[in-house]
Amino acid sequence: MSEVHAALAAHGHEHHPRLQHHFDSLEQQLYASTFGMWVFLVTEVLFFGGLFMAYIVYRIWYPEMFVHASHHLSIPLGTFNTAVLIGSSLTMAYAVNAAQRGARPREQVMWLVATMGLGAVFLGVKAIEYADKFHHHLVPGANFHFEDPAFQGTAQIYYSLYFALTGLHALHMVIGMVIMAIIARMAAKGEFNAVWYTPVEIMGLYWHFVDLIWIFLFPLLYLIGGAH
Repeated sequence: MSEVHAALAAHGHEHHPRLQHHFDSLEQQLYASTFGMWVFLVTEVLFFGGLFMAYIVYRIWYPEMFVHASHHLSIPLGTFNTAVLIGSSLTMAYAVNAAQRGARPREQVMWLVATMGLGAVFLGVKAIEYADKFHHHLVPGANFHFEDPAFQGTAQIYYSLYFALTGLHALHMVIGMVIMAIIARMAAKGEFNAVWYTPVEIMGLYWHFVDLIWIFLFPLLYLIGGAH
């Protein structure tokens, strides 16, 4: 049994202010919370899965259009953002580890703030990309304009999927960062230790999922025209 589980086993049946009345121990509460987050993430997979299926269908129908439309995305910016998110997963893992070890509040807060900082960098780069699409009239709607008249109509399908997928992903990041700020405030008060660290653990699962979604979005949206 790991040090963390040993601590939970030793203190699980003692009264703890964070132990809910319908659980027998903190260990049971941790497992239930983790299971609940995994169930939630499964529903998120189904949610994103519908958009991914739409992407697959339209890409099969209009493969040439998808290649042409993807050329307007910046692969260097997309690559940079991918590296930023991978880095944020690392800092999030360090934050979870610090909470599990019962490290000093300052260390826990440092890793959480670092994760939020990297998330802010990602969103900042995405805002630059969105501004570029607005500037070049590549936002689906009445003012949409594509350089190749042959793809004027169908190119909107690609950019509709682009904004839907990346926008939904960005929304998940914003929500995650707001919750993470609350958790960082709790960490600063010294609420997390080797006995109770459930919010940090759950936040870690959520953040890794958000990062994983981008790992799929980057090649699907940015790299499909690279061979051409």
